[in-house]
Amino acid sequence: MRELEAQVAQLLGRLRDLEARLAQDSTTSSQPPSKDKPWVPKSERQKTGRSSGAQRGHVGKTLKMAEHVDEVVSLPLTGYCACGHAWESVSAQGHVARQVMDLPELRLQVTEYRADVKVCPGCRHRQHASFPDDVPGRVQYGSRVHGLAVSLNAAHFIPLERTTEILEALCGAHPSEGTIVLNLQLAADRLIDFETQLKAALLNQPVLHADETGSKVNGKLQWMHVVSCAQLTLDGQHSQRGFAALEAMNVLPQFKGILMHDAWSTSFKLSAKHALCGAHLLRELRGLAEHHAQVWAGELRDALRLVYHQQKDGTITPDLVIAFEQQFDALLDAGLKANPPAPPVPGRRGRTKQTPGRNLALRCQQHREAVLRFLHDEGVPFDNNQAERDIRPWCVKRKVSGGFRSKEGGQHFARIRSDISTLHKQGLNVWHGLVSVFRSEIIMPSFCC
Repeated sequence: MRELEAQVAQLLGRLRDLEARLAQDSTTSSQPPSKDKPWVPKSERQKTGRSSGAQRGHVGKTLKMAEHVDEVVSLPLTGYCACGHAWESVSAQGHVARQVMDLPELRLQVTEYRADVKVCPGCRHRQHASFPDDVPGRVQYGSRVHGLAVSLNAAHFIPLERTTEILEALCGAHPSEGTIVLNLQLAADRLIDFETQLKAALLNQPVLHADETGSKVNGKLQWMHVVSCAQLTLDGQHSQRGFAALEAMNVLPQFKGILMHDAWSTSFKLSAKHALCGAHLLRELRGLAEHHAQVWAGELRDALRLVYHQQKDGTITPDLVIAFEQQFDALLDAGLKANPPAPPVPGRRGRTKQTPGRNLALRCQQHREAVLRFLHDEGVPFDNNQAERDIRPWCVKRKVSGGFRSKEGGQHFARIRSDISTLHKQGLNVWHGLVSVFRSEIIMPSFCC
């Protein structure tokens, strides 16, 4: 009889878990918003009461006439006035101007380098003048073509074949897919020094953000990892998700500051101080409250949102922090009481699977300092949105052009993306930065952030 009751309880628990899983969306789990139903609300933000769109006092932007023009087309007035007078005989008293801003017709600009050839009158040795370093072959594309190819593929995630089509449509160049791959490899090789300085700069940051996502290589699942802050981004491609990938990137194992992450178990193996993402916690609490009828989770979510907005608005006080922490501990105790330990399953070895509510309450108790670090350490944000924003381009890349053909291709792409993201964060021109890579005059970002 007891075995039968245990089996029924197990099946009921499994049924509840399956129903809750089917009801999950981006507001109650880590599921991406792209899988949500279109009517599901997307944001945790509180309503301000303001209307949507531009607010009062917003300075609008519109296309303005240029002060300096490249070409003037005069339009003489011809024909006859209504009274019969010929306009050709009347002098113009002024003009009305309209401007058209368009791209000029693009074509490749061919530069031919002619090196003098001379023969020594003494020993008859034949010698020619040296060519520039970026002119290694008899015929080659220039730095702008290479930079544009890399920009289209690495910055805008356009597949190789379509990149060649765009280049041909724009300027008549039609490099092969292999040439573009070689461009990516050359750019990655020349950015090795950039990556070395970037890693050293990240180690000196007080707070870093980390996240990871899947990335396909030859159809097999691999992983893309990101370590970043407001001014710097380091991307890395690796075959593993775990600690081996972090060791290969060679930043987080040596980092001694505060690491913001989403409670991934491997991150807790690091010696850094930990801060856990509040946005992930809010989604989990919402899922427990809505799909598992966990009252304590809904109350904790409301309390956490309130104290976050108080801190954000600058109205938080030490007394409010103490009161919240007491409420935090009391609600976690309530969560553990509402989710008692699951009894061992007869005949099954190992740890017994616990309910999502118990697992979450235990995690918050075990990592209480990391969950509440945003209240006590200045400069520690409430969420891990920095890493989420930095990893989003890889999700776009995965959807637009798929994965990589080789492990090396993914690693080269990651290094170039690190440069692109860092330049963009610091307000530097990404286009000029990519072109500079092929001129051996690489534009370096600031590493003293």
